[in-house]
Amino acid sequence: MSAVLDDMDSRPGSTTSLLRTVIGLYLRDAGGWMSTRHIIALMEALGVTAAVTRTALSRLKKKDIVLPRPCQGVPGFAITDGAAAMLARGDRRIYHPRLMSSGDRWCLVSFSIPETEREKRHQLRRRLHWIGCGTVAAGLWICPDSLREEVEEILEDLEVRGMATVFVTDAPLVGGSLRDAASAWWDLDAVAELHRDFIRHHGSAADGGSSVTSPAAGSDGTRPTMGASPEASAETFASYVRCIDRWRIIPYLDPGLPAEFLPEDWPGLEGIAVFQHIGTAYSKPSAEFVQATLEA
Repeated sequence: MSAVLDDMDSRPGSTTSLLRTVIGLYLRDAGGWMSTRHIIALMEALGVTAAVTRTALSRLKKKDIVLPRPCQGVPGFAITDGAAAMLARGDRRIYHPRLMSSGDRWCLVSFSIPETEREKRHQLRRRLHWIGCGTVAAGLWICPDSLREEVEEILEDLEVRGMATVFVTDAPLVGGSLRDAASAWWDLDAVAELHRDFIRHHGSAADGGSSVTSPAAGSDGTRPTMGASPEASAETFASYVRCIDRWRIIPYLDPGLPAEFLPEDWPGLEGIAVFQHIGTAYSKPSAEFVQATLEA
């Protein structure tokens, strides 16, 4: 399986997904290689045993995310070139969520793939969905124009560029309301639930409190100011990794539509605010914990 799709094929919270998140966050900063012993130690901080971690490493090896590579006689794993590119693209999504304005342009993808290549048609639809495209009709998809480069990469990778036409356009003209059209093209209820689930699980960390239920955000999605940053510890590291792991698929599936396309109770701004607050408070102490673990 292509490493490009691994972001969506590992269920958040699973051992494989957590390991993939640890690799994405810290293996690159460690020079692209980490000893097996240290990988196991970091996963143990997440409550995962050594045996289960080794099984997950084998799965990521089969997915072409990592490859075994000893360094000066020490067993370890390196990141593959394909995974490095995937993770770099993921960084842009995770840390810079899309937010369209009313004047931004749109990309339309029209394709007609023969029945003899129906597997490519299936893969194209699957991959367009996973980068946040909406379905206008079976062979016509829509997304923010900012995603056009990724659309082109998918078409080229599947060798169907000659069967597709890409249009760039202003806001679509619909027969009804833009909100009704958007709810038909995207599964906005599912995306909203992803945001609400993230807020339920991590809102208390952003507020510096102990409740799992976050208080209401302001109308602009902002939240109350946090207290002091947490100390470097296994608990801080685990909280941060689990936050990133739960969040990382949301910026792929959320197209970042303008306000006039969204329900009035859209939770996306609050979800982004929670994530950004946690990143500000937890990323540095978590990195310090990892560095201390690697030096042990």
